[in-house]
Amino acid sequence: MENDSNEGDDTGPLLVFCMVNEQVIASIRQLTEELLSLDPGYFLVEVRIKPTNNVKVFVDGDKGVPVEKLVQLNRALYAQLEAAGLFPDNNFSLEVSSPGLDEPLKLHRQYLKNIGRKVETTLLDGTVKEGTLLAVTDTQITLEETLGKKKDQKKQTDILFTEIKHTIVCIVF
Repeated sequence: MENDSNEGDDTGPLLVFCMVNEQVIASIRQLTEELLSLDPGYFLVEVRIKPTNNVKVFVDGDKGVPVEKLVQLNRALYAQLEAAGLFPDNNFSLEVSSPGLDEPLKLHRQYLKNIGRKVETTLLDGTVKEGTLLAVTDTQITLEETLGKKKDQKKQTDILFTEIKHTIVCIVF
């Protein structure tokens, strides 16, 4: 006798949506990385999909990303997404942009391109360190923090990537 109940079955609607969503994101990542492989100065940072099928693709470059490059990538990727049929009835919207200054650094390559800039790093324990990003290795970053009331003292601090919750670039005027 067949059991029509979902007892013991972990594949509820939310789980199925998440699994399908992860597969679609993986496909979009692959298509984007193939397009970016033609120009190694640019790299994919992240792909997000909202429940409304609004696809957001964040691309960065070692020397920034000109708007023309984002437009070119948007057009090429849109055509590929339509051809791939990843969304029913091609019901999706696509935004290709560079990560804004309010977006945390996610990739090692982003840390490298921001050497010399002021950053704010939040550690896993909640401690916040602010300073100039001096160096980046495979395992850590080095910040130069300004100390003292007169801000005349400098201290170099090494922070392991494994201790970092997130890092954002500070806007300096």
